[in-house]
Amino acid sequence: MTGHLDVLYIRAGGQGWGPVDELAALTARLLRGELRILEDRGEVPTIRKLAASLPRRRSPHRSLLVIAPSPAHLAYTARVRHWLPGHDVSVAWVIDSFWTDRISRIARRGVHFDHLFITDQDLVQEWRATTGTPVSPAPWGTDTLRLTGDPIDRTVDLVRIGRQPPAWDDDDRTRALAESRGLVVEGRPPFHPDPARNQDEVRSALRRSKFVLAFSNLVSPAPYTHPTREYLTGRWTDALGAGATVAGLAPASASATLWPGATVDLDPHDLEHGLDQLRDAVRAWTPDTARAQSAQARARLDWRWRIRDIAAVLGRTDLDTLHEEIEMLTATGGPS
Repeated sequence: MTGHLDVLYIRAGGQGWGPVDELAALTARLLRGELRILEDRGEVPTIRKLAASLPRRRSPHRSLLVIAPSPAHLAYTARVRHWLPGHDVSVAWVIDSFWTDRISRIARRGVHFDHLFITDQDLVQEWRATTGTPVSPAPWGTDTLRLTGDPIDRTVDLVRIGRQPPAWDDDDRTRALAESRGLVVEGRPPFHPDPARNQDEVRSALRRSKFVLAFSNLVSPAPYTHPTREYLTGRWTDALGAGATVAGLAPASASATLWPGATVDLDPHDLEHGLDQLRDAVRAWTPDTARAQSAQARARLDWRWRIRDIAAVLGRTDLDTLHEEIEMLTATGGPS
C-alpha cells in the first residue's frame, strides 16, 4: 500500500532524548512519511478524559505512526486535529514501555490503535492484556550506517556515558585510579544543549573508545528510572553500533537482545576492583573485537530491522530507500 503516512513524534521535555529525536527523523525518512513534532508541554493530564471518549475515524489511503517517549504520552494523540483527517491504519511505537502503570486510556480500549510496538520484549503479554491490542517488540536499536568506517583507532580504554553508581560517579577519581593501572579513561563527553550536537559528541567519544561504562538502573538508579524493572537503553546499543564493548552491568533482560561478548561485567560498588577487571578486559581487546561488535550490531540492533517490521504492519511497500539501506546492512553481515 502507498498513500499518505503521518509520523507523529511527541518530543518529551528534558535532556537525553536526542537518540529518539534522530529515530523519529530516520523513521519518517525511510517510511516516506510526513514528520509532525508535538512538544510535551505538560498537558497530558488535562486531556486524558478526552482520550477516553474520542471516536476513531477511518480514512482510506492514510495511515498514522505515533512515536511516544512513554506510555503516558500516547494521550497527546487525543487532540482532535490529529484524528480528524482519519487513518485507515494507526500504529504506535512506545520507547520507555516499562512504565506499564502509565499506559494512557486512549491505548487501553483497543479502538484507537490497530497495533502497538514496545521496546521491552518481556512486557509484550502485559501490554496485550492491558490494551486489548496486538503488540509486538521493537527493541532499542541504533543507526549503524551513521557509524561508518573501520573502528580500529581506539585511543581511549573507557569512556563514561550517562548515570553511574556512586562508586563510579566521580570522573576525576576514576581517571586517577585508572592511570595508576595504565588505563586511559575519559569522563562525560562535552554536553551541548542542542540535542543533535550532543549526539555528535557522544558518537565521537564512542568511536575512539574500546569500552563504554554503563550500569543497569537497578545498581545505578536515578529519579527518572524505574525502581524495580531493568531495561536496555540507547547507551548500550549506540556503543555497540560504534564498535565499543559495554563495560559495567547489563540488565538481565538484555540477553534477549545482545550477544555473548557484547558486555563485560565490572564491580558496581568497588571502583578499584572494577578497574582491575577493566584492565584484564583491555589486555584481551584487539581491533577484531571492535569489528565483531560492529558486525553484530548491524545484524541485530540497527533501527532499520525494527522499521521494516513496522512498515509491514502499516502496509507500506513502496519503500526503495529502506530496502536499499537494508541491503547495505546485509552486505556487511546482517540478516536478510
